[in-house]
Amino acid sequence: MTAITELAAALAPGKILTDPDVTDSYARDRTFLEPGKPLAVVLAETRDDVVAVMRWATRHRVPVVPRGAGTGLAGGATSVDGGVVLALHKMTAIRELSPADEIAVVEPGVITADLDRAAREHGLMYAPDPSSYEISTIGGNLATNAGGLRCVKYGVTRDSALGLEVVLADGRVVDTGRRTVKGVTGYDLTGLFIGSEGTLGIITAATVRLRRAPAAYPATIAAEFTSLRDAAAAVSAIIAAGCQPSLLEMLDRTTLEAVEAWRSIGLEPATKAMLIGQADSADADAVSARMAELCEANGASFVAASSSPEEAQELIWVRRMAYQAKEKLGKCLVEDVCVPRSALPFMIEKIEAIAARHDTLIATVAHAGDGNLHPVFIFDHALPEPPPNVWAAADEVFREALAMGGTLTGEHGVGLLKRRWLALETGPVTEELHHGIKGLFDPLGILNPGKAI
Repeated sequence: MTAITELAAALAPGKILTDPDVTDSYARDRTFLEPGKPLAVVLAETRDDVVAVMRWATRHRVPVVPRGAGTGLAGGATSVDGGVVLALHKMTAIRELSPADEIAVVEPGVITADLDRAAREHGLMYAPDPSSYEISTIGGNLATNAGGLRCVKYGVTRDSALGLEVVLADGRVVDTGRRTVKGVTGYDLTGLFIGSEGTLGIITAATVRLRRAPAAYPATIAAEFTSLRDAAAAVSAIIAAGCQPSLLEMLDRTTLEAVEAWRSIGLEPATKAMLIGQADSADADAVSARMAELCEANGASFVAASSSPEEAQELIWVRRMAYQAKEKLGKCLVEDVCVPRSALPFMIEKIEAIAARHDTLIATVAHAGDGNLHPVFIFDHALPEPPPNVWAAADEVFREALAMGGTLTGEHGVGLLKRRWLALETGPVTEELHHGIKGLFDPLGILNPGKAI
């Protein structure tokens, strides 16, 4: 019996795919990276499927790459030669939704927006809100500690996760965390697994925190600026004033032009940046009015408040579709450096200067209220990977962010793309600790090898 036939025998019929034409569609995420050739793809439907795969992989020392919806932007779900892709998108059960305790227990294949919609039927919401929330899965969000549009107020995925069910490299199952609001027993293994990009274990369920949904649709404003620097200054002013927006997003001219080419948004010739803000508090109208005043005080050429939820959703659509619009311009190297919020205006200026110096097209959007910038380096569709000038520009952006006290990644993860810069941020002692932790959880090195650390 070959290793693959042994694996097939351990699973129900139809759960293992070996046809290269089929497995190739599971081998990559949304990056340009060329994946390895997997031996097989397993379509897991239960925790027991995952346990069977990991026991088999340990016996045969076969690498396993976990995969959700494949929406990642750092290469974290890219397959490796001779490994197995463990696809979790069929694990879609919301095992429990408790309005009384304001929690839900969900499997990793649950679509983020579907969980939010299920919660809202009970007057609750699931706060994490990645731009890809209609297609990304909870498992992928947990693997990268995804952020999103609402994290300026509600935090990132880790802030809404209470506990996990995890299958370890050898097939053992561990339950971490709790169902309670508070709990400090032992080390925080839940926090350790979140953001580990599938290198320490396979998440098969999560207990997540739900929050009370706002009584009304958030009050929304949009402000146009004739310079990115002014838009960034307005962000700093809004945060400094204590407005507590529930969303504060910024788009640069290149991004707006990409969206305009796809679907007309009435972009004015002088507009260099747009700021979109929302407030969902009880005094949302007053907060949004204050944000509008601060935008005007910092040079906004135009400020408008939405008059209906439909208008607001149109504005948010512009932000959510930014990446898809840029993909039409060329291949994209997508980054997500994060700097202290006070440094945002200076980082914006650095990115503009770097783009000019390296003759590189960079389209930037930002979760501006967090200081989390997404400079997207766009290059020719015909090229297999970024040309040298793009890599050089990216290198400068990373180094500038670190020099300002920032980080290489705010929410996309390290994956494959950022490993070459990782030592610049972590240093040798942290690197040693990371590899020690990896060795404890995955002594054979079979869990998503070559990623994250």
